Amino acid sequence: MLKSLRDRFRARVQVSLTRAGLSLPWWGALCASAVSFMFTAVALVQRDALLPPEPIALAGLIVIAPSVIWVATDWIMPWVRMTALITATSVLLIEPVLPDFAPLLLLVAATEAGSVLRTTWGIAIVTVAGELVLVVAGIWGGLIGGPVYMVAILLGLSGGLMVRWYTRVLDAERDNRDASRDKALLAERQRIAREVHDVVGHSLSITLLHLTGARRALQQDRDVDEAIEALTEAEQVGRAAMADIRRTVGLLADTPSGSAPLPGVEDIETLVERTRVAGLAVRYTQEGDLGRVGASEGLGLYRIVQESLVNVVKHAPGANAEVRLNAGRSDVKLIVSNTLAGTARGTAEDGSGLAGMAVRAAQLGADLSAGPQGRQWIVQVTVPGAKS
Repeated sequence: MLKSLRDRFRARVQVSLTRAGLSLPWWGALCASAVSFMFTAVALVQRDALLPPEPIALAGLIVIAPSVIWVATDWIMPWVRMTALITATSVLLIEPVLPDFAPLLLLVAATEAGSVLRTTWGIAIVTVAGELVLVVAGIWGGLIGGPVYMVAILLGLSGGLMVRWYTRVLDAERDNRDASRDKALLAERQRIAREVHDVVGHSLSITLLHLTGARRALQQDRDVDEAIEALTEAEQVGRAAMADIRRTVGLLADTPSGSAPLPGVEDIETLVERTRVAGLAVRYTQEGDLGRVGASEGLGLYRIVQESLVNVVKHAPGANAEVRLNAGRSDVKLIVSNTLAGTARGTAEDGSGLAGMAVRAAQLGADLSAGPQGRQWIVQVTVPGAKS
């Protein structure tokens, strides 16, 4: 219960500070108020003005008034508080004592001015007003030690300016941290979006090929067994795609959704085989040691092959395709080519596809080119620095 009340009070104070445009922690404002109350109480005790209360005790009410307004209205008014501190000091110095705590209220005012006021002239007005009060009290009121108090005001102003610098640096650091976090979240979302795009695009394309085969088997050949086989393959592809989607979307959750590994370069052959079984005329050739290819490079190459085959199905139906992978000592080369039926259809329409491949290649530090060459559309990727 007490903790809940404390948290609500802390939140209320912080909200009021933010509303007033003050970049201060909640405890800073409370400490400043508490210190000014303490100095006022000691100054009144020094003058025997509390019990019974004397007219000079009005200074205490003046100091308390801004805090009462804050509690009642939830508004902080720095100018009102600083004016109250200077006015209360002027009232107390009508009867100076030795030593005197009243001038320390001017130190608090200068510290707060240096830390919260937004203009130089505002800080100067508060500081000069405090110094003038001490000068007048020293000349006509008999205040002793005025020069010491005047130096104390300057020290308080220096402390306030240091607090201002600290809060600005802290705000800049928080802004940079928030910007870095937002950038990281955006990059992660984009990465997950590419994964979902590749998985969904490929699985739907392969499923449609199987469904087309099943329809033709029933319409043209009246071959129920062939249709059932095509539908079974479509079902398997769909289930595998759902598992990939769950794993990918699970990256958004706080806890992992499964322990299945992400596909790698060794899975490209299986990918090509599934696409071939679905009805696309595609063959796969591989040279070199795949062990030289790292996990991240393997995933990137797998996704590029996946997207390339999806583009073949979408933009060049009936074409022949070939996937060639060469894992050399110095680099890994991947070439996905397909024949073009007539003129090359604008694969740029599928902006997320080519753009996604370009992003993946950039993440791998690879060179990627994609475009028509003669009567073929060729996607070529070269990944440098294969593992030895």
